[in-house]
Amino acid sequence: MKPLQDKVCIVTGAGRGIGRAVALRAAEEGCRVMVASRSADQLEAVQAEVASRGGQACWVRADLSVQEELEALVRQTLDRYGTVDFLVNNAGWGIKADIAKARLPDWERTLRVNLLAPMILSQLVLPTLVARQSGAVVNIASISGRAGQGGSAAYAASKAGLIAFSQSLFEEVREHRIKVAAIIPGFVDTGMIPAVRHLDRSRMIQAEDVAQAVLFVLGAPPTACPVEITVRPQRTPYR
Repeated sequence: MKPLQDKVCIVTGAGRGIGRAVALRAAEEGCRVMVASRSADQLEAVQAEVASRGGQACWVRADLSVQEELEALVRQTLDRYGTVDFLVNNAGWGIKADIAKARLPDWERTLRVNLLAPMILSQLVLPTLVARQSGAVVNIASISGRAGQGGSAAYAASKAGLIAFSQSLFEEVREHRIKVAAIIPGFVDTGMIPAVRHLDRSRMIQAEDVAQAVLFVLGAPPTACPVEITVRPQRTPYR
């Protein structure tokens, strides 16, 4: 039997990119996966791909900036599977804008999706994880959270906050044998990186590389927790 067989894993932002890759890998390792994003079409495609590989997946369409939809995601997972073992907070949103020209609604949405949603979802699954005295919360942060980036202040701030939240959550739940980790990737070849001439996408981190880091956390031994994993492109993607 696989180590993660029959574990229940929620993955947000799972319709494409890193979230899709995490869902597929988790299912391959035996997890029952609940995938969430705003796109029903993409989620249906991920569910079908998981099923074609012999795995189990269900989906919930959810706008992660809305608390009621976060609550519905966890409630439907518990109704479907009876428990939650892993939460992978992957969904992210951001818009390029200089601070002087940025719009407050864009800042608010960035913080709600990238920071508040992971905090709320973590709070919602904690009672189940504590009762089971096991499980993991994995937050997909960004190298932008370590070093600010012009034109992406709100995004960088949200990811810096997510790293700090991960550290705080780990200290609160470590005695319950719950793992908490922040994955901190550099340039990942996803739709969030615009097509520009000076970037070589073949040299970027691939979504599957980040998924492998997530699975490393989920499968880590009970005596150790990889609290932070920074993933950088092996070769610079700048031409």
